[in-house]
Amino acid sequence: MNKEKNTYFPSIDNIKVAADTIKKVSAVTPLSPSLRYSNFFKANIFFKREDLQQVRSYKIRGAYNKISSLKDVQAKKGVVCASAGNHAQGVALSCKLLKIKGTIYMPAPTPKQKVEQVKMFGEDFIEVKLIGDTFDDAYYEALQECEALHKIFIHPFNDEKVIEGQATIGLEILEQATTPIDYVFIPVGGGGLAAGLSTVFKALSPNTKIIGVEPEGAPSMLLSIKNNKNTELNDIEKFVDGAAVKRVGDLTFPICKALLHDMVTVPEGKVCQTILELYNKDAIVVEPAGALSIAALDFYAEDIKGANVVCVISGSNNDFTRAAEIKERALLYANLKHYFIVIFPQRSGALKQFVVDILGPNDDITHFRYTKNTNRENGTAVVGVELKHPKDLEPLIARMKRDKFYGDYLNNKPELFQFLV
Repeated sequence: MNKEKNTYFPSIDNIKVAADTIKKVSAVTPLSPSLRYSNFFKANIFFKREDLQQVRSYKIRGAYNKISSLKDVQAKKGVVCASAGNHAQGVALSCKLLKIKGTIYMPAPTPKQKVEQVKMFGEDFIEVKLIGDTFDDAYYEALQECEALHKIFIHPFNDEKVIEGQATIGLEILEQATTPIDYVFIPVGGGGLAAGLSTVFKALSPNTKIIGVEPEGAPSMLLSIKNNKNTELNDIEKFVDGAAVKRVGDLTFPICKALLHDMVTVPEGKVCQTILELYNKDAIVVEPAGALSIAALDFYAEDIKGANVVCVISGSNNDFTRAAEIKERALLYANLKHYFIVIFPQRSGALKQFVVDILGPNDDITHFRYTKNTNRENGTAVVGVELKHPKDLEPLIARMKRDKFYGDYLNNKPELFQFLV
């Protein structure tokens, strides 16, 4: 296994113990064939449906395995975690089932729906504290409480028992598969799932290639592997919140570096396309991190032809209020949504001319904000246009320039574009 000196690698025996421990709370989720994706990629595609867990993500596995391992004296003091999502729900349910008091720190801007879910799973056994504006703020306060009151911090990924709990997904996949598996695609955030699952396959199915998938805006594991050391990112795109971390685990990094076959990144817009496709065509609801493994298939299309492929759908805790943003990002990625500064002559009929003579027959205005300038010949508007086909963009711009409506194109100006999306 090429173990590095003093590097922790989970043992298969400990992972089997974890599997026995969590069977009280964790469902054996289906390994379901996907006819649509199999036909499209000319491969045998299976989904490991961790979105069907009681807390709608695999995080219950690691959280329960860790908390149930505490000694009585530790359990009596209570546990603490920091999370704005799935880990919080896993810890909350574990606390209730094990009758252990827990404090869960969440950033103050956390959507109310997520806070209510955590309270529902934990009931009277947990207290939610909304602290600070970011996860880092909540994380710092959680560690302060642990230090002051000698409580145990339940880390979302950088913990041996958590890694072993997540690794049980690998055991289940191998038990459920009826043919040898060639590829497993998994989302990577802090690396707990990737470290655990890759260990299982290295020991029990060494020919299987494990592909880690990160969002393009938060490639912390990919960068760390390239640098050959755990490297913290200065800034990340937080949209894929379940897999967007600045720094992966010190325990998980060396395991992933040694055992993952490849790390790939997926643009956030591609993730949004996948979310919409799964919902509209397969009636599967996934969160952004849950779509990562499936979204990566396009980037491996030639490699996986004829292969047996498993994609781990890690969770389905998607906030409905994000639906408009998901659609917008998907359209932008598909090159179907475009924003312009349009110059309108301040005369009657200018807008009608733009609609009739400039827009194509299938183009649709989806955003319009006009500023009338007094005592000037022209006024400007920020206009969003949705196209039927990407090839319609260049003719649209040509017509705008021909009739002197063209002011500027905003999609490639991130400093301005951030105010629109």
